[in-house]
Amino acid sequence: MNPTPSYEEIVDFIAAGTTPESVVAFRPTKAAIQRVEDLIARSRDGIISSEEQAELDDYLQLEHLLILAKARARQNLQLAS
Repeated sequence: MNPTPSYEEIVDFIAAGTTPESVVAFRPTKAAIQRVEDLIARSRDGIISSEEQAELDDYLQLEHLLILAKARARQNLQLAS
């Protein structure tokens, strides 16, 4: 498996150690946001390659994972208060 930059970004974040606060505060880099916007535009215009579609799918899966992680982190913060 050749990890995409999106996976590398998340792996680096997790490997650095996380707390509920850091999970809630996590935001993708500007480069990642720009790449997703570009991939979405290419998909909408019907000019996306299969490799780019796979990359976009990776981003969407990671976004779902982060939404779940942030919700759980918020619950943990509320329980700790």
